[in-house]
Amino acid sequence: MDVLVPFDARDPNSRLAPVLTPDERRAFAAEMLADVLAALDATDADATVLSTASVACDASVDVDERPLTEAVNARLVGADGPLAVVMADLALATPAALSRLFGTVGDVVLAPGRGGGTNALVVRHPEFRVDYHGASVRDHRRGAERVGATTAEVDSFRLATDVDEPADLVEVLLHTEGRAARWLHDAGFGLRTGDGRVRATRD
Repeated sequence: MDVLVPFDARDPNSRLAPVLTPDERRAFAAEMLADVLAALDATDADATVLSTASVACDASVDVDERPLTEAVNARLVGADGPLAVVMADLALATPAALSRLFGTVGDVVLAPGRGGGTNALVVRHPEFRVDYHGASVRDHRRGAERVGATTAEVDSFRLATDVDEPADLVEVLLHTEGRAARWLHDAGFGLRTGDGRVRATRD
């Protein structure tokens, strides 16, 4: 399975600005990318990082400064066979979750994110194009219908959890021991319980 992993190398995870400096956000994003690539490497995936700038990682890198929708659609036009897109901030992704995504039958297979996004997808229909603006999972369902493509959805906690808000750090600390989790621990983050909620706090 050929897989694109979009990555913002310039200003990643801007919504983590309340808890991380710009340099910290870049470092943390690189660790999440490494976790995603490691999970993909344990499947049959051939991953290419689609990055806004040059980035050092364990995969081939294709630099494209265009907006996400335009950059991905340019690859779909020339795709020779199925093409998957897996976001770089899926720090909880596992080989099992990704294999389930890749193995699901459908012209367009969607892994919805919380809040209406599309965290991963597989495209097997030559006329389907992505649209990452707004409630993209709804737009992708409609886009598939317009071109007569069959759709399927993968209900996966690990693929639905993209890490782009301070509250999402709890999920990384609770559910993975990967590089992103180790980076958070080294940066002084930990878990605090109380009043029925778990929070990520920093020493």
